[in-house]
Amino acid sequence: MKPVLFIMDMQKGYYEGYSKESMDKACEYINIALDLFRNNNLPIIWIKDDGKGGIINGTTGFEIIDNFKIYENEVIICKKYRNSFNKTNLLEYIVENSIDTIIITGYSAAYCVLSTYRATEDYDLKPLLLKGALAEYSIGEINFVEKISEIITIKELEECIK
Repeated sequence: MKPVLFIMDMQKGYYEGYSKESMDKACEYINIALDLFRNNNLPIIWIKDDGKGGIINGTTGFEIIDNFKIYENEVIICKKYRNSFNKTNLLEYIVENSIDTIIITGYSAAYCVLSTYRATEDYDLKPLLLKGALAEYSIGEINFVEKISEIITIKELEECIK
């Protein structure tokens, strides 16, 4: 398994209402995964919405929430659609780096995360959602998305990467 970690749309423009509470909960698991990937020199991709709901590059809403720090060697992909592969260079990066497994975390579970999860399968890649690392703007969506998707726990991820 050659994995990459996606952190999707954990941006200040979405950090309000129930989304804020949901993102804060997901951050605990995402930060554990970030440490695991960084300590094992595995690739990390930050995916950012650009243009949706007033979240525009160069504005405060476009920035990643303060719970995270992006390292210089980590990739940032800006997208305009729910599917992170649509009209971006994401697939090119995945192929060039011989990645076969996508560990997906972030916001919004029922929209961008699920759209990217399904697109991953279209490219014969293995998508896995990290349990506890999804965020959403409404209660109940995360459980639904996890129920219809393949998930991996932090413990299982640690065992796979060792």
